[in-house]
Amino acid sequence: MRVSGALRSRFSGMRITRGALIVLGLEVGLSLVYLASDLETRGLFQRSLIATPDNVFVHGRVWTLATSVFVEPNALALVLHALVMWMFVPTLERFWGRGRFYRFVAITSLVATAAGCALGYALGGPYHYALVGGLDPFIYAAIVAFGIVYARQPVQFFGVLPLTGRQLMYGILGFLALLIVLTQRWHDGAADAAAMLAAAVLTSKRWSPSLAWKRWRIARARARLTVMSGGKARSTPPRDEHKWLN
Repeated sequence: MRVSGALRSRFSGMRITRGALIVLGLEVGLSLVYLASDLETRGLFQRSLIATPDNVFVHGRVWTLATSVFVEPNALALVLHALVMWMFVPTLERFWGRGRFYRFVAITSLVATAAGCALGYALGGPYHYALVGGLDPFIYAAIVAFGIVYARQPVQFFGVLPLTGRQLMYGILGFLALLIVLTQRWHDGAADAAAMLAAAVLTSKRWSPSLAWKRWRIARARARLTVMSGGKARSTPPRDEHKWLN
């Protein structure tokens, strides 16, 4: 059975991109090993790979700020991550390119993990040992970026509720704020808020560091240019020494 070119192109846009697949594969692989392990192995994971305020600020395991992104201890959250990585994230990667997509993942995830651990350390008590990990902050950051880049783009939320990209972003923000207040997981709220703020800065045309850098380079290049008149530089006419008499 042959598939027409139009149908093939329609479904090719629904496939997950390579960058999103690699990020999701790392999280799924490490998380499944963690979930299938015994208590002793989970303890080793928590000490070596998962960021907590105690790990980062007391024991100095700063590398967990990067590795913790790929360990999700909640199986349901892992399934939701897979759905969002398939539905929304590939659109951003196709728009940005793989290099910028990886930078977005790294910046939002590291900022989020650092903010969550910092607030947990400041709150003290049981928050010192709170796990800060998984792709949750990056997922929310990607939804914010989608709402900015595709503000008027029609979106079928799980194929049922018609929304625009901006309406989807506001709806997710409201749901997240309510969830944080009800569960009082303030360290997770700090991580998610930091990731979404970083996403807004990176995506905004006014505050984006990359665009500011490009504007500075263009202004610097213009300052070195010479204005040409008629295709050639304007020269001073030669003085006629024989025109005037003493």
